[in-house]
Amino acid sequence: MNVLQAVVLGIVQGIGEFLPISSSAHLVLVPWLFNWPDHGLVFDVALHLGTMVAVIAYFWRELLEVVFFGLTRPKSRDGQLFWYLVVASVPGAVLGLLFEEQAETIFRSPWLIALMLATMGVILWLADRRGRKIRRIEDVTLLDSILIGVSQGAAIIPGVSRSGITMTAGLAVGMEREAAARFSFLLSVPMIAGAGIYKLKDLSLAALDLPFVIGIVVAAVVGYLAIRFLLQYLRHGSYLVFAVYRFVLALIVLIAFWVR
Repeated sequence: MNVLQAVVLGIVQGIGEFLPISSSAHLVLVPWLFNWPDHGLVFDVALHLGTMVAVIAYFWRELLEVVFFGLTRPKSRDGQLFWYLVVASVPGAVLGLLFEEQAETIFRSPWLIALMLATMGVILWLADRRGRKIRRIEDVTLLDSILIGVSQGAAIIPGVSRSGITMTAGLAVGMEREAAARFSFLLSVPMIAGAGIYKLKDLSLAALDLPFVIGIVVAAVVGYLAIRFLLQYLRHGSYLVFAVYRFVLALIVLIAFWVR
């Protein structure tokens, strides 16, 4: 992998992690479409760590408050939110461990990714259209966090999108668009951190070359900008544009798959 490829993949990760379009799908599809060598799941996780830095940089005050009150005043509103995020992280972590081998093999098939892109596009559009969109992040309950956490488990399949499925679940339980996105972003911290720590066992010092580092930095910078853009956009816009994008991309993938 060269520097240009690392920059492109960093941009793809930074945008795709926070917009509900599936960063993991794009990290598989971009090299496949351009015939680049497979950069492997370890580099994918490294790019995710870059976007975790973006979340921490953007929400650092809120994260500090949530962690502080979660450890000192668990019955307070912020304290409850901390434990709700912990609970919501468990299903995704368990499914990630159970299906780790499939995530690195059969789940990376272009036709399966195209199917998931289109299917989740429909589900996201329906949730956005029919959700009540009246509840803020302060209104999240334990049951909500469990439902969102369980849905997050499906994100192990590229094309589903971790942010997409958690935002969809948030909309389904009546959360406002921006609140669903904010909860999804906060939830990404424990999930990405856990996956990154787990994958350290597969990382060698030889892999820490210039493209590797550049990819992480680019993912962090672009991810920060993507968070700011989406939260501002959702104050007035809908998720429809992302559902349409999913359909278009799925069609492109299927055409490319058929031609090849």
